Amino acid sequence: MGDAMLMTLDALVQAVQGTVLYSGRKAQAGFSSVAIDSRKVTEAGLFVALPGSIQDGHQYIENAFNSGASIVLMQEDRLEAYRNRALSAAQLHDGALIVVPKTLLALQQAARAYIDEFPGLLKIGITGSSGKTTVKELTAAIMGQEKRVIMNEGNLNSETGLPLSVFSVRPEHQVGVFEMGMNRPGEIGELAAVLRPDIALITNIGTAHIGILGSKDAIAEEKKAIFSQFNGKQVGLIPEYDAYADFLQHSVQGHIKLYGPRTTAPFGGGRNLGLDGIEFIWNQKSITIPLAGQHNLLNALAAAALAQEAGAGAEAIQRGLASVKPLFGRGEIFKGPVTLIRDCYNANPESTIAAIEFCDELEWSGRRIYVIGSMLELGSESELEHQRVARVL
Repeated sequence: MGDAMLMTLDALVQAVQGTVLYSGRKAQAGFSSVAIDSRKVTEAGLFVALPGSIQDGHQYIENAFNSGASIVLMQEDRLEAYRNRALSAAQLHDGALIVVPKTLLALQQAARAYIDEFPGLLKIGITGSSGKTTVKELTAAIMGQEKRVIMNEGNLNSETGLPLSVFSVRPEHQVGVFEMGMNRPGEIGELAAVLRPDIALITNIGTAHIGILGSKDAIAEEKKAIFSQFNGKQVGLIPEYDAYADFLQHSVQGHIKLYGPRTTAPFGGGRNLGLDGIEFIWNQKSITIPLAGQHNLLNALAAAALAQEAGAGAEAIQRGLASVKPLFGRGEIFKGPVTLIRDCYNANPESTIAAIEFCDELEWSGRRIYVIGSMLELGSESELEHQRVARVL
């Protein structure tokens, strides 16, 4: 992350409402990077010791200080077990040891305090059951035509991934594009509290994680929490074609707009080009986007609507969409004697059906072989959802 300090020790203590157990001179200047894995700690870094059922970060506090950490956050309920070892390591390395009620919350609080130091940064948040990463990449490609853009790498969109990504923001950045994922109730609300997006978009409401949340209604409620930090001036974008569109925009304290083929101008239509991608017409100009499948037409439209709301011009939208490349495991096409479509990053009913329908629509004279992976986190709906996919097959 570079050598510049991201936050002073005093500012960190204030942000996380922590208790300083020990503070050496080395730690006073603060920290220049953040890690939750002691193997990734760098000189003058902050190590956040997260508890876990399999691995407990508090076991690696000594390793973190040995690797150059200047500050370590540890959790109150781990004090009895790790206090002496952690305190000795902090004293040995002239670092700081801060105790907080919950280290995960402290990581999020620190990230929020950090990003608040960039009031000129336009913050864009994206969530939904599927398409988040693709829409994020497309939006960043568009905004990057005219602005300096930062985004979370890969799918670092979780309760820890988003805060860690936020610490990559630098003064030169003008736009931040961040996706938000979840694997437990309440997580989107927590991430929204970290980022507090100026513009937020929901891609769709599907059945991914229904085994965790219990119903599509609960999934919609969870995704809607991306708007929970709105106070009247922010903008939320909701897909016109989603069955939950009315619910998602109800009682939101901001400006809600629909996006989609009917409501987003100057979208002029599009079509599936098979293995060559999709045609996308914007402002009366046709461009080819090298992403395969009808579902990516909707992802591109979401990104275009989002970028337009963020102030991107028509040419930037056209250039940005045309510049993208498929991400690993997301609709990659390898042509040859045997043509392979690698769409294996994740599997939920909607994304699996979209992939099957894309392959079914291809003009193809040879055999079609489908290798279908498991769809997890479907709970009591698992059998029904697998049957739904089987009917498409």
